[in-house]
Parts: sequence; C-alpha cells; structure tokens
Amino acid sequence: MNMELDEMKLAWQQLNRRMDQQQALNVQLYREGRLDKLRHGLRPLVWGQSIQLVFGVFFMLLGTAYWTSHLDVLHQIALGVMVQVFGIAMVAFAARILHLVLEIDYTAPVLDIQRRLAQLRAWRVRVEAPVFAVVGSFVWIPLFLMEIHWQIGVDVWGRWPGFVGWLVICGGVSLALVLLVVLLAHGTGRMHWITDNAAGKAVRRAEAALEEIARFEQAT
Repeated sequence: MNMELDEMKLAWQQLNRRMDQQQALNVQLYREGRLDKLRHGLRPLVWGQSIQLVFGVFFMLLGTAYWTSHLDVLHQIALGVMVQVFGIAMVAFAARILHLVLEIDYTAPVLDIQRRLAQLRAWRVRVEAPVFAVVGSFVWIPLFLMEIHWQIGVDVWGRWPGFVGWLVICGGVSLALVLLVVLLAHGTGRMHWITDNAAGKAVRRAEAALEEIARFEQAT
C-alpha cells in the first residue's frame, strides 16, 4: 500500500513538472511570437527614418551648394545655411531614433523593453515633434526662394523683401494653427491623440504587443 502511494505521489510530481514545463514553453512561444511581431512592427519606423536620413543628407548638400555658390550676397548665404541646418537636423534626429530602436534587446525582460520604448516615445513626442512643428512651418520658405532663384534666376528676397515678409507671416500662421490644435486637445482632454500621433503607429503597435505579453505572463 505504501509503495502504491509513493508511486502515485511520484507520478503526480512528474505530471506537475511536465505541466510546468509545458506552461513555460507556452509562455516562451507566445512571448517569441509577440516579440517577433513587435520587431516587424518597428520596421516601418526604421525604413522611414532611413529615408529621412537620405533626405537630410540631400538637404545638407543642397544648402551647402547654394550658399557656397553665392558668397557675395548675404541673404542668399542665409538661405543656404538654413536649408543646410535643416538637413543636419533631419540626419541627427533620424540617427537618434535608429539608435533607440537598434538598442532594444528583444531577449530582455518585458519591463526593460517597455523602458526602451518609453524612451523612444518620449524622444518623438517631447523633442522631435515640437522641433519639426516649428521648423516645418518655416523651412519651406528658403526652399521656395532657392528653387525660384535656380529655376528662373530671380532673387525674390533681393527684389521684393516685403514679399518674403509675407511668407514669414504665413509660416507664423501655420505654426499658430499647430499650437491652437495642441491647446484645444489639451483643453478637451484629448492630448493622448496628439501624443499617440507624434509617437507614431509603429511605436503604438510595439507598446500594444508588450502589453499583451505582460498580461499573458501575469495570467499564467
């Protein structure tokens, strides 16, 4: 009788170990599947930033080529330098985001990956979005003036400086509209819509995948 009880106890222990192993395997497989989805979900962000990097280099070269070929006119130097600085900013911001993405260790605990994604979200929302909202409202002006000068040989700033002033006012209005949208979102409690859009769809999908993993691990 004692031998039968010992055998039953041993069988139950073996069964429990197998169930624990199977459960651990299920958690691991689920985690790997979600992390693979996360990794693939961040690829559009990597591609987008790589394209931005290329365009940044293009604007750097464009601005440099313009101001170095017009060293005798101060405002034309200013136009070229502004476009060159814009290109440098594009390269720097794209490099920063690519670094944050490539720094993610998908074998690390969920909390560590969430911390990395939080850093990526914070950079995009608190730094990248505000900077490009301001710069984007005005950078089209030097690009527009340079293009006219190159295409038809007219120095708009030199001939009609007042017109350039109106372009700057248009840029200011554009920036004011962006600020108005932000203020309205803040006042109506919808800032999450602004921050989520600034973070980007790829980041939101990655965060959702991690939340699914965390819920699954807690449930098991």
